[in-house]
Amino acid sequence: MKSTGWLLAACAVFSGELFAADGYPARPIRMIVPTGAGGVTDTLGRIIANRLGADLGQQVVIDNRPGASGIIGSNIVAQAVPDGYTLLMAFPTHVVNPTLFPSIPYDTVRAFAPITIVSTVAMALIVSADFPARSVQELIAYAKANPGRLNYGSVGSGSLGHLGAELFRSMAGIRMTHVPYKGAPQVLSALIAGEINMYMVASISGVVPQVKAGRVRALGVSTKQPLAVLPQVPPVADALPGYEARGWNGILAPAGTPKGIIERLHNGIVKVVRSPEFAQQLTSEGATAVGNTPLAFDAVIRADIAKWAAVIREAGIKSD
Repeated sequence: MKSTGWLLAACAVFSGELFAADGYPARPIRMIVPTGAGGVTDTLGRIIANRLGADLGQQVVIDNRPGASGIIGSNIVAQAVPDGYTLLMAFPTHVVNPTLFPSIPYDTVRAFAPITIVSTVAMALIVSADFPARSVQELIAYAKANPGRLNYGSVGSGSLGHLGAELFRSMAGIRMTHVPYKGAPQVLSALIAGEINMYMVASISGVVPQVKAGRVRALGVSTKQPLAVLPQVPPVADALPGYEARGWNGILAPAGTPKGIIERLHNGIVKVVRSPEFAQQLTSEGATAVGNTPLAFDAVIRADIAKWAAVIREAGIKSD
C-alpha cells in the first residue's frame, strides 16, 4: 500500500507539472535585470525578452532592479512564487557575491533553477602605449624584475576585471597594485594617461577603437581561443598555461519552478540565443552565444563560485 501511495503521489506531481506547463504562459512574464538600464546585461535582457515574448505569445517585461552588486534584484527572484512568471538575468557577480559579502539573503545555488547561459564574455589584458612590455611574457618578466612597480586599474573590488587580474597575478607569481575607479571610462582614461600600467577590461567593444588608434596596447585575451573582434591578439594562456577568465549572463527562475515550465522557457530562449542574428550582435562585445542545458548551467555556477572564492581569499579582496 505504501508503494502504491507513493506512486500515486508521484503521478499527481507529474500531472500537475504537465498541466502547469501546458497552460503556460497565461499572462506577461517579468524578467528582473539586477543592473541599471544600459550596459551589456540590460541590452541582452531586452533582446531576449522581446524575442522570447514573441515565441511564447506573452509579453516579457524587463524590470531593472540595480543595487548591492546585483543582490537586490536577485533576492526578488529568490523570494518569488516559482510559477515561471518571474525570471532573473544574472551577470558575473552572481557567483562572486557568496564569497565577497559576509551574508546575502539567499543561497546562490539552492534558491534558483538555472535555465541557460545566454552568453559568455571575454576580457582583454591591455597596457598603456608607453609601457615597455610588448607581450604577456614580457609583462610577466617586467613585473618580476620590478617587484611592486606594476599597477592595474579596475571598475571596483570584486569586479570581473579585478578578479581576472588577480588570477593572472597569482598564476604568474608576480606582485601588482590594484587601483579601483568608479567606472570603465575612468580606468581607460587613466591607462591612456599613463597613470596605471595595465587594465583587464571586460567591456572589449569600448577599447577596440583605442587599440586600433595605438592609444593602448592589447597583449592577450582571457579565453583559450583568439577573439574575432581582436583576431591578432593571442590568449593569455599561450604565455600562462591554464589561464582562463570569463564572465557570463544567464537566466534563472526561482527554485521549485516546474520542470515543464523550465523546459518551455529553455527551448524559447535557446532558439533566440542560437540564431545567427544574436551571435552577430555579440561578436563586437567579445562575447559568445551559448544556450546550454539547465544541468550544464548549474555545473558552471558551482564551479565558478569555487574558482572565484579561491581568488578572493588568496588575494584578500573585500567588498567596496
